[in-house]
Amino acid sequence: MGVEGCTKCIKYLLFVFNFIFWLAGGIILGVALWLRHDSQTTNILYLQLGDKQAPNTFYVGIYILIAVGAVMMFVGFLGCYGAIQESQCLLGTFFTCLVILFACEVAAGIWGFVNKDQIAKDVKQFYDQALQQALMGESDASNAKAVVKTFHETLDCCGSDTLTGTFTPVWRDDLCRKDTVKSFLENTNCHKKIDELFSGKLYLIGIAAVVVAVIMIFEMILSMVLCCGIRNSSVY
Repeated sequence: MGVEGCTKCIKYLLFVFNFIFWLAGGIILGVALWLRHDSQTTNILYLQLGDKQAPNTFYVGIYILIAVGAVMMFVGFLGCYGAIQESQCLLGTFFTCLVILFACEVAAGIWGFVNKDQIAKDVKQFYDQALQQALMGESDASNAKAVVKTFHETLDCCGSDTLTGTFTPVWRDDLCRKDTVKSFLENTNCHKKIDELFSGKLYLIGIAAVVVAVIMIFEMILSMVLCCGIRNSSVY
């Protein structure tokens, strides 16, 4: 026989939470794909300076997000179906998947917190190296100029926060557009723009992770309560 009373309310409450969880998975998947193909990050992280590729640590986190979003959609569907069917087996599988997913999210959160400053730092070092080669006329300077111009045009900035990197490029038409002089006077150097670019995106990811973690905790509690309710109802 089916569940009755409060257990029935929990059943439909779990279904609603799972539907929200499924939607959250779809949103995370969509946001991750947007971050992956965003013109600003794509233009910068696809750059190559000689035989050195731009740092791709940011993309590692994005690929993890894509996988998490897809798994969340599957787990959310599993939870919805298990709740409607009142299946202890499906609910037990759903709970196990949630625990694994929650552990992975905590691990990814720790990794993101540890690497949150490193991502921007690596990109700034890559930019500084290209800027130095472009200014000093070192070997492969044409490639370095192309890299620097891509940074300047994509982020609407010019120069770094070092003394040489701040003043020298502004007067070079082959490196900075004339309209970026205004940006320079407003103190928007490329180091600052790089920090803003990645900190803003990591902030979005952090908010999504906290919301999903709260939903998962509620779902784990509700799934176990419903599972116990189904077991007790079958006894009577």
